[in-house]
Amino acid sequence: MKKNDTRLWMYSNMVKSRVYEERIKVAYLEGKQPLFNMAKGPVPGEMHLSNGQEPCAVGVCAHLRADDAVTATHRPHHIAIAKGVDLKGMTAEIFGKEAGLSGGKGGHMHIFDAKVNFACSGIIAEGMGPAVGAAVAAKMRGSDAVAVSFIGEGAANQGAFHESLNLAAVWKAPVVFIIEDNSWGISVHKDKSTAVKRNSDRASAYGMPGYFIEKNDPDKIYEVAGEAISRARRGEGPTLIEIETVRLEGHFMGDAEGYRPESEKTALASIDPIPLYRAKLIAEGIAEEALLHSIEAKATAEVDAVFAFARATPLPAPEQAFDCVFMAKPAA
Repeated sequence: MKKNDTRLWMYSNMVKSRVYEERIKVAYLEGKQPLFNMAKGPVPGEMHLSNGQEPCAVGVCAHLRADDAVTATHRPHHIAIAKGVDLKGMTAEIFGKEAGLSGGKGGHMHIFDAKVNFACSGIIAEGMGPAVGAAVAAKMRGSDAVAVSFIGEGAANQGAFHESLNLAAVWKAPVVFIIEDNSWGISVHKDKSTAVKRNSDRASAYGMPGYFIEKNDPDKIYEVAGEAISRARRGEGPTLIEIETVRLEGHFMGDAEGYRPESEKTALASIDPIPLYRAKLIAEGIAEEALLHSIEAKATAEVDAVFAFARATPLPAPEQAFDCVFMAKPAA
């Protein structure tokens, strides 16, 4: 894609992700009000929204191919959308439906789409090892495919983080590690949990480049990620990138956010990356209002269609609960 086309693609997918999560909010809260009970409604369980973190996904995934592997976190929707995960299948999965990517058994924290090599997990830093493995496998096949592992800043204090960076460096694995630093590990601020100001500084301990990107800037993310991914494809090894991003809402839906200063909550609207990037595209002459409105309308129509599909498709039959499950042989 030409640069301007790429920027419009990034904006389109940021909008699609935001509209998608706005629809999730409506569906998730059904049956959970006025008394919140996460077991109720058509989408039971926890729900983690990624609104505010959209630039991290589009700036990186704009460089990726279907054969490049991506592992994501428990907050995965923006990355899945940017990677090209089947939206019908993903939405049906979130609703627990038979047509879901995993037959409705994985839910929103365990989305898996083999066609575009995407997976995520609810376990902190769990995707880092598999990403290194996927990168090494590509290298052994003689492919120039790469792997990208997205984590939150809290995951940088897990053992898996250090083990994965070390092994990736030893093997010169074609993998890029992306830290989405939204400052909050559930309810604990990074300042209270992490000994270094920037996790990107930790890259030097493993002999790889480390970059810090300020202010959730989609274009800067695209630029830095592009070099890191190209470096990996050339066989020059891993890179660590830390992105200063923002979590516009709580850790999960229903989070009262009592730990978050009111001044910070009040300021969130002013740093929402979507209206900021929209204004930038207009100011730089990349797009006029009519074109952006068309992009927004198209994204909304696509999202509404997949939600209609997910609501209409059937739930799995009860006996399917035992499919794809390893079970001990019953005693004679």
